[in-house]
Amino acid sequence: ASIINATTSNGVQTTADNSGILQLQSNGTTIATISSTGVSTQVGAPAFSVYLNSSQTLSSNTFTKIQLNAKEYDTASAFDTTTNYRFTPTVAGYYQINCGFRLDLSGTEGFLDLYKNGSQTKHFFDIIATQYGLGGSALVYANGTTDYFEMYYYQNSGSSKTSDYSIYDTYFQGFLARSA
Repeated sequence: ASIINATTSNGVQTTADNSGILQLQSNGTTIATISSTGVSTQVGAPAFSVYLNSSQTLSSNTFTKIQLNAKEYDTASAFDTTTNYRFTPTVAGYYQINCGFRLDLSGTEGFLDLYKNGSQTKHFFDIIATQYGLGGSALVYANGTTDYFEMYYYQNSGSSKTSDYSIYDTYFQGFLARSA
């Protein structure tokens, strides 16, 4: 690859070859690799996939934060799975967020929502069914310092219900789609 490297000691250094691939580096670390198919590497772009690995009790007639307590991956250590159960992006930009939740109910209404900074920002689905999974996806902006995202669920069965849990049933995922 042809390389453009911004070093801390010698300024900008370049090397060239005839591969048709361009690498952009910062002090020797590749930030992006560009080829005829587009950008194939972007270091520092947060991506995460977390899930619920034990059941959670959800009260009736209230929005309950889902306590996503297990990580499949978290490239920027930006998801808290122990205290706040939230994603706090470290890079300003637009994030693709995906949610999935499953709960066994009969004839009960349920909502799956994305919250930003403690307030509802996207309402994914409203469903009445006997057994179901809800999912949703949204492109949202985060400032990279103080904004955070959480997943909430609402059910109105008249009594507390226990969630399903696994990497397949109840999950929260996201990645940086474009920097600000």
